[in-house]
Amino acid sequence: MRGKSLGLTPFYLCSSTRIKGLIRLLSIALRVLCLVEFTVREALQAKNETLDHLYEGNPKRATARPTAERMLKTFTGITLIVVSLGGTQWHRMIPLNSVQSRILDLSGFPASVYQDLCVESDDAAPKMSEP
Repeated sequence: MRGKSLGLTPFYLCSSTRIKGLIRLLSIALRVLCLVEFTVREALQAKNETLDHLYEGNPKRATARPTAERMLKTFTGITLIVVSLGGTQWHRMIPLNSVQSRILDLSGFPASVYQDLCVESDDAAPKMSEP
């Protein structure tokens, strides 16, 4: 489709409906990648800016045409921490760095998209405080 080949291990699909479903799912994923890439590039062009910290080993290298794959790579290592103690669960997500926040902003997503991923299992359970 685009870029590198999918990093999936080979598997056998025995029905044509499953094959169609997989192809549809992959084409939807490709469309989402293209849409994010287009949106970020348009926002950068409108602001006449570039995006840096996308290239490993060369953080100062900037581009006005970032690829979706490079932008998604910056989100590697995000962690949800769940602590259970005395029947209560606390959830904590690692905060976004400045590049990740900027990509979300350029994509048109509010910061709450990330913050809302940390769903409490119990509405009364408090979140862990900042260190």
